[in-house]
Amino acid sequence: MKDLNDSVSVLKGVGPKKVEALDELGIDTIYDLLTYYPFRYDDFQVKDLSQIQDQEKVTIKGKIAADPVVAHFGRKRNLLNIRLLVDNDVVKVTFFNQPWLKKQLPVGKEVLIYGRFDKAKASLSGIKILSSVDGNEMNPIYPANKHIRQKTISDLVKLAFDEYKDVIDDVIPEDIIEKYKLESQRQVIKDMHFPSDTKDAYLARRTAKFNEFFLFQMRLQALKSEEQKDAGLAIKFNQADMDAFINQLPFSLTNAQQRVVNEIQNDLSSTRQMNRLLQGDVGSGKTIVAALAILACIDGGYQAALMAPTEILAEQHANKLATLFKDTKVNVALLTGDTKPAARKELLPRIKSGEINLVIGTHALIQDSVEYKNLGLAIIDEQHRFGVNQRAKLRQKNDGTNVLAMTATPIPRTLAITSYGEMDVSIIDELPNGRQPVKTAWIKEGQFKNSVGFIKERLKAGEQIYVVTPLVEESEAVDMKNAINIYDNFKNMFEPEFKVGLLHGRMKDEDKNLVMTEFKNNEFQILVSTTVIEVGVDVSNATMMIVFNADHFGLAQLHQLRGRVGRGSSQSYCLLVSDPKTETGVKRMNVMVESNDGFVISQKDLELRGPGDIMGKAQSGLPDFKVGDPVADLTMLSVAQQEAIQIVSTNDWQNNPMYSKLYSYVHQKNNKKMFD
Repeated sequence: MKDLNDSVSVLKGVGPKKVEALDELGIDTIYDLLTYYPFRYDDFQVKDLSQIQDQEKVTIKGKIAADPVVAHFGRKRNLLNIRLLVDNDVVKVTFFNQPWLKKQLPVGKEVLIYGRFDKAKASLSGIKILSSVDGNEMNPIYPANKHIRQKTISDLVKLAFDEYKDVIDDVIPEDIIEKYKLESQRQVIKDMHFPSDTKDAYLARRTAKFNEFFLFQMRLQALKSEEQKDAGLAIKFNQADMDAFINQLPFSLTNAQQRVVNEIQNDLSSTRQMNRLLQGDVGSGKTIVAALAILACIDGGYQAALMAPTEILAEQHANKLATLFKDTKVNVALLTGDTKPAARKELLPRIKSGEINLVIGTHALIQDSVEYKNLGLAIIDEQHRFGVNQRAKLRQKNDGTNVLAMTATPIPRTLAITSYGEMDVSIIDELPNGRQPVKTAWIKEGQFKNSVGFIKERLKAGEQIYVVTPLVEESEAVDMKNAINIYDNFKNMFEPEFKVGLLHGRMKDEDKNLVMTEFKNNEFQILVSTTVIEVGVDVSNATMMIVFNADHFGLAQLHQLRGRVGRGSSQSYCLLVSDPKTETGVKRMNVMVESNDGFVISQKDLELRGPGDIMGKAQSGLPDFKVGDPVADLTMLSVAQQEAIQIVSTNDWQNNPMYSKLYSYVHQKNNKKMFD
């Protein structure tokens, strides 16, 4: 009995060498082959001359009007010139280095020629002469490699479709097919590989994209549901204690903060293991939300741990939370790579016994020697700066540990839906009361001197300024401002009235920490730095950010840098100094000037730069899709996700006859591996 999971080796003419070549393209089964879709088509359908666009690849039909002429030029190079009568027009056709075609083109013969049309010259650069059959086709073009030709792939697809078309079935539920006017899977495969025209190809690709997104999301949501099933610790905290703590705070929670706190508390008190991503721009108030999650956990009798990517950030969290939790049952300790051996030796038994119920630190928290009594909550700050294994190791310190990952780098919706689709997402999309959006301006480098007066005004008002540059030292290969030169220039411009400091990644950690501490204490007023300040301590007195060569940074990174200012109640400013050489560079500067919304900016960044590795090596960008583009097709991706969530959240969907084929597909794929 035929099955789409049959090996491609069952097809006639596919021996071990072809199996190996196909495997390199990710084609192992008949299903793989039938869903190995073309990335474009050569449209061999004959077009009328009046319908052809300039430089379009087209097929034209006509009669040879005169003997073709071969013209030689250079060494072993020639042109074959043909005069083709198309209705009442004469089109000049040129083939490069194909003199043998002359014998196939006698005067008066009717031919089909495929090539690129030059409208102004009414000429065609010939690519190939077609048969009369080809003239009614759209020719699929497949990704190939040196071991297997286009035509071989095309022939194998046709052979597989002819032999297996009767066993191609729909996995997508009927109600979804009807709701979104999708085609059947058999029709999709037929029209993707053998479309009659561009409309058929478009409709088939539309369905193929949706199916791909939907099935990916079904697998993701099914995995998420399975992982959360009765795995949580069900932390029973006292809501009255929580309310009392909130009421004594010197500020009121924003609506967004309160909403996110409720989401987290619901997770903690349920039997589902929390796996939540907390997003919020720099300064949006994630720390107090994390603090309330910690308090709920400890109030319920468990320990909490907070892991930060740098020692200076861990120390900042420890100081803030120790102050916040003063006069509560929370007992805070800091554990980093800098913790002295004697202090570490004293801390470890107290963590193991549960006496210390909040541990804050760096990756030191996940070392084997660090044992917890009952870790109920693991918070990972700037989580994309940790590898997958590091994050998992903290989670595995206790069975059922709830995880709250935090990021101040707003994640584009595209990435949130795909790479983070297994997590619940909470967003703080509201600034705390009294915070003002940062005013941003873009100027050319030659205009910078006009800004010096405004910079001095800010300094005279007792405020501080960050100055950021992409390079530490001057590079002959790249014409960019560098930190050391700018440091010298700013010293000349502003000292002795105002002091200037320097910070860059080549400095030792202790020196970096010292510089940041001195800047925070206002021992100098201008800090010239590379991007090492992207994640750093809060300096509420810093009200201005100047970024040189701003077009050399990604938008998300610029927004993160801009978030270093605007931490207090004073109006803050960001000055982007840039001379972009491309249209994309200009667009990126305008996006920064027009928007303070990190989520809008991060999506634009993804659109302008492409997915790549936007979130860092540990995240590896986006999963690979065969036909769907998760950036360009974001709306379709979102719809597919919502449909998958709706089905998986339905009680006992696995046993519903309506979803039997879908469940079999998801179960089979998820038992194999998630990301093929």
